[in-house]
Amino acid sequence: MSTIIMVVVAVVIIALVAAAAYALRTQARTRALRRRFGPEYDRAVERHGKRAAAERELMSRERRHEELELRELDPRQRELYREQWVHVQEQFVDAPGAAVEQAGRLVTVVMGERGYPTRDFDDRVAHLSVEHGRTLDHYRRGHDISDRASRNEASTEELRQAMVHYRALFEDLLKVPGGERSATPAARRGPAAPAAPGTASATSPDGPAHGTPGTNAPGAPAHGTPAHHGQDTERGR
Repeated sequence: MSTIIMVVVAVVIIALVAAAAYALRTQARTRALRRRFGPEYDRAVERHGKRAAAERELMSRERRHEELELRELDPRQRELYREQWVHVQEQFVDAPGAAVEQAGRLVTVVMGERGYPTRDFDDRVAHLSVEHGRTLDHYRRGHDISDRASRNEASTEELRQAMVHYRALFEDLLKVPGGERSATPAARRGPAAPAAPGTASATSPDGPAHGTPGTNAPGAPAHGTPAHHGQDTERGR
């Protein structure tokens, strides 16, 4: 075999190895992004039309997310916010539109307390997607219904759905870290409110934070009472 042929064969082998390594890295990156972002990955691909562009955007979100100074809530803060949520739900029967508006504000307050930006909705969504991608679609739906409610375009049933959607992200933001959960007595989590007839408990896996939207009424289980923003948030600290 001539030297030229040997060089060509070597170059081809190197190119094939490099291509295989690149493909493996790309597949590993895709799997990691899918695991981290959940449904947000498919949403990004659908919006961009190409996987590569979607993954660049998601990696950009990760870099921006790393710049945030996020913090966990202490047990007393979680208890306070859950009490506020219960109060919001109790108001739904008499004033569903106002209750949904307060629920959205309470979710925003908790975001800010955790260290997330809260001014712009799209910016909120981008930052939340990195760690809360699996409940983010609930937040979008709740926000959309709340917008339509401000124009008197949402039915009472849709407002009830908005409460369920907001509750999903609310509970995700209040989620107790694994190490702290094992050291937290069950009594600290507070008593469950009575479920409405025919509905599942909000503290069970079938509650609105985990189950299918629409299976639980907003007045059903939850721990909490609405946020009077500055005052209650200060007291929560």
